[in-house]
Amino acid sequence: MGIADITFYAFAVTLLGAGFLVTIARNPVHSVLWLILTFLSAAGLFVLLGAEFLAMLLIIVYVGAVAVLFLFVVMMLDVDFAALKGEMARHFPIASLVGIVLLMQMALLFGSWQEAEGALSLRQAPTPDLAEMHNTKALGMIIYDQYFLLFQTAGLILLVAMIGAIVLTLRHRKDIKRQNVVAQMHRDPAKAMELKDIKPGQGLG
Repeated sequence: MGIADITFYAFAVTLLGAGFLVTIARNPVHSVLWLILTFLSAAGLFVLLGAEFLAMLLIIVYVGAVAVLFLFVVMMLDVDFAALKGEMARHFPIASLVGIVLLMQMALLFGSWQEAEGALSLRQAPTPDLAEMHNTKALGMIIYDQYFLLFQTAGLILLVAMIGAIVLTLRHRKDIKRQNVVAQMHRDPAKAMELKDIKPGQGLG
């Protein structure tokens, strides 16, 4: 067993262990920290596969932005986690039933699994020869050439989901002062400021 195999098993075991601890950790902050470790382990596996671009993308986007955002939200919001756990216990039977159904479907899937022709060669060489094409360029050719419509459709679905979330959570409260950008841009600079000659010993009247 070489260094590459030992590194692979180390990253794989760490990823599985951290992913399991994300779900069973009692403290949500600890769950987010285990999630960050999971992302880092997955990035290490991408590096072993020769996909450095995906590894850096996973670290920059998910660890540097998404996971840190989760961490700040969990730490700053005053959430009653005892009440949340009570709600989870109430829905546990239905969740268990859904989990059993998913496990049965996965068992049926793996039971009827058939390996495609050429799959072994593709797993042995997941990235093209660096002398012919860099893996980042190869990824770009796949996303923006071969699967261009699927990629754009996925982006459109995410855009619709983002707009829907904004519309559902947006509330206009009348007791909050809001900024009128148009009125600020069209105001007269000569009328926007007034100079007062305050004499010594007198205050503002």
